Amino acid sequence: MRSQPTVLYYVQHLLGVGHVFRTMRIVAVLVRNGFHVELIHGGEKLPYFDGHGARIHFLPSLTSARGDFSNLITEDGSVADDKYRAGRRDTVLQILADCRPDIIVTEAFPFGRRQMHFELLPLMDAAAAMQPRPKIFASVRDILQEGNKTSKDRQSVELLQRYFDGVLVHGDENLIDLSATFPFTSEIAGLLRYTGIVTPDRSVPTLDSQEQFDVVVSAGGGLLGRELLLAAAEAKSASPLKDAQWCLLTGPYMDIADRDRLDRFGITVREFVPDLFRMLLSARLSISLAGYNTVADIMAAGCRSIIAPQWNDKETEQLRRAQLLDARGLAVMLSHEDKTPSAVCSAIVRALDAPPPDWASIRQDGAEQSVRFLRQALEAAPEKVR
Repeated sequence: MRSQPTVLYYVQHLLGVGHVFRTMRIVAVLVRNGFHVELIHGGEKLPYFDGHGARIHFLPSLTSARGDFSNLITEDGSVADDKYRAGRRDTVLQILADCRPDIIVTEAFPFGRRQMHFELLPLMDAAAAMQPRPKIFASVRDILQEGNKTSKDRQSVELLQRYFDGVLVHGDENLIDLSATFPFTSEIAGLLRYTGIVTPDRSVPTLDSQEQFDVVVSAGGGLLGRELLLAAAEAKSASPLKDAQWCLLTGPYMDIADRDRLDRFGITVREFVPDLFRMLLSARLSISLAGYNTVADIMAAGCRSIIAPQWNDKETEQLRRAQLLDARGLAVMLSHEDKTPSAVCSAIVRALDAPPPDWASIRQDGAEQSVRFLRQALEAAPEKVR
C-alpha cells in the first residue's frame, strides 16, 4: 500500500444536491486521515462548494430537466448527444489512467445513476483490467428509492457481484436495514458495510450570538420546499414561538419570486449557511424537509424537529425516513399534503410537548467508519485479479 493511498471518488447529482454534500463530508475525513482524493464531479457546479483538499475534476455538466431523468441536459441547456457523452466518458477514463487509484468509490452507482452507465461501465471495465486492480466500493444512503422494476434491481446485483469489493451503507442497521428498500439484499449481504449516519464534524465552534436563532426553517437546495417555507412564515405569528427568533433558509436554487415573498414576513431570510449543524446547536426547533443531510444535521445537533417529506409516486425516500423517525419519537412528521400555517402550528405544539429526542441512540460516525472500512480493504491480503 502506498504511503498516501489514492481514492478516486465519483459523484453525479442530477436534481437534489444532497449526494454531493454527503460525499464531501466523507472526502474531508479521507483527506484528514492521509488519503489523496481525486473527485470526479459530474453535475452542475454548486455554489459554496468546498473541496476539502481533494483534487476536483469538474466534468462537462449533466443535469436532469427538473426531475425528468429521461433526458440529460448539458451546460447550455441542450439535450446531451452521443458526442457530448463520449467526451465525458473519455475524460473519466483518462482521469483513471492518470491517477491509478488504490480505491474507487462510486456514489449511488450501481443502485442508481443508470443514466450514467455510458461512462460508469467503461470506468468499471478499465479499473477491473488494471494491475494492480483498485478496490471498488459503492456509497449509498440508508434508504434507497423504491418501486424500481425487478430487472433494474437485478442489474444492480449483477454489477455489484461483477465489480465491487464492498458497499458502504450510510446508515444504522438498527434503525433501518437496506432490505427494507432493496429486495435482493440477501444476495449481496457479504458486501454490505453499515457505517452509521454521515453527520457533520462536531469539532467546529458554535456561532456568535448574533448568528443564533430559536427556530430554523430550511429547504435544502431550494428546488423543493417552497410550500413549507411559506407555511412556516405565515405560522410564526400564531404559534407558541411567535416571540422567538426565526430564520428561513431558502437554499441557492429557490425561485427569486418566492424568496421575495418570504422577505415580507419580517423574518430573517438567508439563502445559505455554510454549516446548518452549527446553527441548530442553539436552536429550540428545526422545521425542514426530510432529506438525508438535513436529518443528519438535526441528529448531530440533538434538536427537536418537524420534518415535512417531499414525495410522489416515484420518489418515496423522504417519506420513508419521516415515517420512521416519527414512529420512533425522534421527530414530528408534517404531511406532504398538509403544509399549511395551521398544520405547522399544530406540529410545533406537538414537537415542544414531546420528550427530548434520543438522537444519541443512532450511530452517527458514518464518515469516520467509511474511512476505516476503506483502509481495512487496502490492508487486507490482495485478492487474485477477477
